[in-house]
Amino acid sequence: MAKHTNELINSSSPYLLQHAHNPVNWVEWSDVAFEKAKNENKLILISVGYSACHWCHVMERESFENEEVAALMNEYLVCIKVDREERPDVDQIYMNAVQLMTQQGGWPLNCFALPDGRPIYGGTYFKKDQWMSIIEQLWSTYKKDRKRVLEYAKQLTDGVINSELIEAVESKEEFEPARLEELVQKWKQNFDFDEGGNNRAPKFPMPNNWEFLLNYGVIKNDKTILNHAHKTIRKMALGGIYDQLGGGFSRYSVDDLWKVPHFEKMLYDNGQLLSLYAKAYQHSGNALYKDVLDQTIAWLLREMRHSDNGFYSALDADSEGIEGKYYTWKKEELKAILGDDFEWFAEFYNINPKGYWEEGVYILLRSFTKKEWCELKKINLEDFEKQISEVHEKLNKARNKRIRPGLDDKQLTAWNAMTVKGLVDAGLALQNETYIQEAKNTANWILEHQMNEETGQLFRTRKDGVSKINGFLEDYANVIDTFIALYEATFEVIWIEKANQIMDFTIAHFFDDQSKMFFFTDKDTDLLTRKLEVNDNVIPASNSIMARNLFRLSKLNHLTKYREMSQQMLSNIYDLMPAYGSGYSNWAMLALSFTEKFYEVAITGENSTEKRFELGNYYIPNALFAGGKEMNIPFLEDKSFTQESTIYVCENFSCQAPTQSLEETVLKLKARI
Repeated sequence: MAKHTNELINSSSPYLLQHAHNPVNWVEWSDVAFEKAKNENKLILISVGYSACHWCHVMERESFENEEVAALMNEYLVCIKVDREERPDVDQIYMNAVQLMTQQGGWPLNCFALPDGRPIYGGTYFKKDQWMSIIEQLWSTYKKDRKRVLEYAKQLTDGVINSELIEAVESKEEFEPARLEELVQKWKQNFDFDEGGNNRAPKFPMPNNWEFLLNYGVIKNDKTILNHAHKTIRKMALGGIYDQLGGGFSRYSVDDLWKVPHFEKMLYDNGQLLSLYAKAYQHSGNALYKDVLDQTIAWLLREMRHSDNGFYSALDADSEGIEGKYYTWKKEELKAILGDDFEWFAEFYNINPKGYWEEGVYILLRSFTKKEWCELKKINLEDFEKQISEVHEKLNKARNKRIRPGLDDKQLTAWNAMTVKGLVDAGLALQNETYIQEAKNTANWILEHQMNEETGQLFRTRKDGVSKINGFLEDYANVIDTFIALYEATFEVIWIEKANQIMDFTIAHFFDDQSKMFFFTDKDTDLLTRKLEVNDNVIPASNSIMARNLFRLSKLNHLTKYREMSQQMLSNIYDLMPAYGSGYSNWAMLALSFTEKFYEVAITGENSTEKRFELGNYYIPNALFAGGKEMNIPFLEDKSFTQESTIYVCENFSCQAPTQSLEETVLKLKARI
């Protein structure tokens, strides 16, 4: 029986439950917690993390499990634990405060605040002695010089409220392509042309970055950009950041070689990377990309999915308290399992100085694709693929006997939506109808469990059969985006109808008439302020996704208003973009839709969905697809319905002569890229 149990024992968040037996009197974020601080005249600690966060676990072991530290925290503080994945709105506010104070951020995030929630001090990871000293100093200052503390709290809160504001500018009639060129040229200076990605460590998979560069390289016929995008996509797939045996990517690599991962696997990374690898496969036909897609999807369906078809959030970096133990190997262990296969396996997966990590442990990574290896060794590819499959089976069987990393089994709406879109894109690229059906299964999970059918309102999270927490802009933006993608792939009108319904709700509850952007939280928020998320990161900014949603829905629904909203949003940040290409990559993809040829493709007739599916073989950036057997959306209303499938290629609703030929359609779509 546990010696200590606090209020987090009643939580549904796996991260909060990890702290339920700390001697710290943790509580969840609530009005009650703030009332308690006021009544007891205590400061508040807002401690934010997530279940797969390595340094969160370290600080817990060093400080939060320590009774001496806990006694100090309990005496002076009301201690609130926050799962940043459940409450990104809380994380956003206090991360902003810590960044203003320290010019850096990360997790764990620890921010001290007044009983009314205004921040006064913070940081990320603290060692035990430093942590105790900070608590004592803060409390002493608060008791002896409260006026100075209150003045600083006001200044810092004003800084949080006024930072990252966007002002509405005059909407641009046209967007200058030169600004995008400037963005790419400045960004190029930070490329790592040898190993892919940017020239720094750690290296994060940034799916939207490389998708934009792939689009840009094709549309502008820029071979340097195109080669860099493919080099990055290839190097990630061959590196230690990719689970070579089980599929799926870790959150980042600590080095610049994609070698040593921070071993946690996040759903949002892998969902988005499915889309990236699908598009890279459409463009190149590279078998490496197909292997990544098939293996990663198999892992997602095998290990990351609930029986209700919603996907879980993350796998921990640690098992048995050791980072990466589940995924790494010792040479003797491999020899014992593989026998005569060890020698070639060791060469192929770098059980040598290149793959060596630490303490006799190796990370599996590759220097060659299977095809390149077979050409080098002059062996048959089909035989080698059979051989490698048998070896993988042996090693996965052995690995499955190990203690598994912790699973964060909450289901998040936005992250599920990203994964649905990844499955759609993979299904089209690989011509695999099963993947599209799996995408629909999870999309139906969103409809059934995470959406109010009457209003279009979304929940953020689901755990143990309970959906809760009102959705944030990230949830609405990604679900709309995904439902549009599902409609484009299947021509099932329900998806566009639901996208329209959710868009109506989002505009009514999140749109800011002053900035002409969308707030991250709805109009009923009770936080210090409502923030605007505009910079693209590992996950694109919710505003950039919304702007692209508005652009695409304007085409499908013939809504000039939506196009104007999208144009205004892009205008607001367009002149900021060249200074920080990787932070505006999703906005830059929208900009390409305005500055370059953008096609609307309608496919009508009995075999329209089959024709659309076949078009998934081709990489076609800057196009939107609609169709079906009925003229059920405004874009299709003036198109002719014939028994034989007819394809219309249009620009700004002006259509070329229709055709029944798929090849002619592809030529039209690629003629002026």
